[in-house]
Amino acid sequence: MSIELQSTATLHTGHKMPLLGLGTWQLTHDTPGAIQNAIHLGYRMIDTSGDYGTQPGIGKGLRRADIDRSTLYVVTKVEETDNAYTAARKNLAELGLEYADLMLIHRPPKDNVGEDLWQGLMRVQREGLTRDIGVSNYSVGDIEELVAATGEVPVVNQIEWSPFGWSREMLDFCQLNTIHIQAYSPLTRGKQLHNATLAEIAKRHSKTPAQILIRWNLQLGTIPIIKAAQPKHQAENLDVFDFELSDNDMDALGSLNEHYSALGNRLAYM
Repeated sequence: MSIELQSTATLHTGHKMPLLGLGTWQLTHDTPGAIQNAIHLGYRMIDTSGDYGTQPGIGKGLRRADIDRSTLYVVTKVEETDNAYTAARKNLAELGLEYADLMLIHRPPKDNVGEDLWQGLMRVQREGLTRDIGVSNYSVGDIEELVAATGEVPVVNQIEWSPFGWSREMLDFCQLNTIHIQAYSPLTRGKQLHNATLAEIAKRHSKTPAQILIRWNLQLGTIPIIKAAQPKHQAENLDVFDFELSDNDMDALGSLNEHYSALGNRLAYM
């Protein structure tokens, strides 16, 4: 499939989103420098959250990069215990931005699907503080209940996702409802990079196992959010547009699925 670094996905609102992004969880060492370098390399989507502690540094990095705001795609999140509207405004203040491109509910509350949070984000969107809204760590049932209660379909569900842990049901549901899956921890936080099948495919394509995992997501139509602080790794993770996995490669990788979670728990959306 013909995809490039500049390629985008079209959301059901008509807005465009880059096909991969830089994750910033625990990216607290020289956050401004890491962001500035990533933008220099060609990253255009930056993912963060109110509880990551990275937003002030990201804001500094964006200003240092001195790039047109309209070319960037910034994702942030509100927490399940937040007042969504108040948290959204706080996030923007920390980032030094007038608006986000996408705001997510970080995870559903324990006792409900977060209808109040969703209504708060809908207000944030109406007021122009974010262009789109979505969810994270939601199951199919959670999303169905949220939509039934509010009539508003999220543009994204950001979930842990790799060949070792993914859901055909979720993929089919999201494709049917024009919801894009953003894949966090797509490299399994390094814990599965020595898998024999993955290593064999990587060797055959003269790529690293990490690059194969990123390419698998891209060809599956999911959008990897990849944490990388070091310039070497940031550059390596972008070097995935000059090869293509075969159908056999995709099937072999998909068959590694054991609903594995690098966080040590059951996948949040299962």
